[in-house]
Amino acid sequence: MSTDTAGLSRGLRSRHIRFIALGSAIGTGLFYGSSESIKAAGPSVLLAYLIGGAAVFLVLRSLGEMAVRSPCAGSFGEYATKHLGPLAGFTTGWTYAFEMVIVCIADITALGLYMGFWFPDVPRWTWMLAAILVIGALNLLSVKVFGELEFWLSLLKIVAIIAMIAAGIAVIVFGLGSSDGHHVGVSNLWNSGGFFANGAHGFVISFAVVMFAFGGTEIIGVTAGEAESPEKTIPSAVNSIPLRIILFYVLTLAVIMSVNPWQNVDTSGSPFVEIFAGIGLKSAATVLNVVVLTAALSAINSDIFAAGRMMYGMAQRGQAPAVMRRLTRNGVPWMTIVIMIGALLFGVLMNYLMPDNIFLIISSIATFATVWVWLMILLTQVKARWQMTPQEATALKFPAPFWPYGQLAAIAFMIGIMIVLGFYDSTRIALVVGVVWLALLTAVHHLWMRPRRPRPEPPTAAEAEREAVPAAAPRRG
Repeated sequence: MSTDTAGLSRGLRSRHIRFIALGSAIGTGLFYGSSESIKAAGPSVLLAYLIGGAAVFLVLRSLGEMAVRSPCAGSFGEYATKHLGPLAGFTTGWTYAFEMVIVCIADITALGLYMGFWFPDVPRWTWMLAAILVIGALNLLSVKVFGELEFWLSLLKIVAIIAMIAAGIAVIVFGLGSSDGHHVGVSNLWNSGGFFANGAHGFVISFAVVMFAFGGTEIIGVTAGEAESPEKTIPSAVNSIPLRIILFYVLTLAVIMSVNPWQNVDTSGSPFVEIFAGIGLKSAATVLNVVVLTAALSAINSDIFAAGRMMYGMAQRGQAPAVMRRLTRNGVPWMTIVIMIGALLFGVLMNYLMPDNIFLIISSIATFATVWVWLMILLTQVKARWQMTPQEATALKFPAPFWPYGQLAAIAFMIGIMIVLGFYDSTRIALVVGVVWLALLTAVHHLWMRPRRPRPEPPTAAEAEREAVPAAAPRRG
């Protein structure tokens, strides 16, 4: 390993960045979390995904504006430090790393369950350990290897989702599976208790899981430091990702609830199996297992990358231990990846202490961390834009749309999500954990960061002597 800190390798192309963001966002939140959001809101969860997706699009465009103007590793952490102050940058960067660890723990736990389907007699921890070591090793090779791996994992996942959507449409159009005793058709979206089946209460609480599902899209900003041509790849990725994710989530869940009334969706597993079961595919469980296993591997791969790059960027700014700046000869921050692997190994150990029904708690905590990061991105972009001269604002290559009202509305929405987490018993723990986490970071910043700030050097003897000599009196004319 090398201790060279010259800089990260720019080996990510546009297709890599698109699929890295998709890989991080399309995972547990869609394949298993969607059942929780359906249970909470009923068919109105589709509107929740549309509203949440619109807010996330504004976040990504705000991030894209800053990333194109100043691409760097751990971008939004650095931008927050520059425009909002060191404490804001410190809490943003570490909260994002915390988010990635929480999500990774959920995904690695799920991976052990998936492998148990085929190998019930093999201890789950062996699969978790193997996955962590293999993915960690691949992340250490080079950023181009990571990008290619994520491209193919995400591509397989997307193809599977498209296949499931096509299968569901076939069930609806040709009436397959209607003999099971329940109605099949799009009318299930409004006939089974109405579109807002659980009222405003269910619709609002569903955002706790809905926003968790969109988490990870901000990885686009993290990739800016390793993109080959940030001014081209970042806008392309930012403009395409939200539409694709909204399409996948909204269309997929609409098909699921049309094939099977929302009340019948089983929250103990994935609602996707209902589509395959509806067309009589006997190997539905096997097909689903391959898909969710791929989704978990892809999400873990992206999250290890994202958290590692964020910690690297923070180390460069002195907000993390200097050891995190160490790079391999291929320009990969190996120490941050090793730290992430260690955190995941600890998560595997803690997994034995978790109760079975833990998903909503984990997703709520991750939602708090995600929404906090998004809120800081929006506040940073607003502050940065207000500091610009009219000429600088006009010269922006990728300006955020709907300025400033869109950004202010998105900020209000993110604050609203924070409030929602505190209103319900099932998600209140996330707000408690989040507040404690931010308080801890604030304390660490004041005790560790502020004393480490460089102080002005004392004047040399020559400088002191010059300062002691009074300036010559001006000559009188």
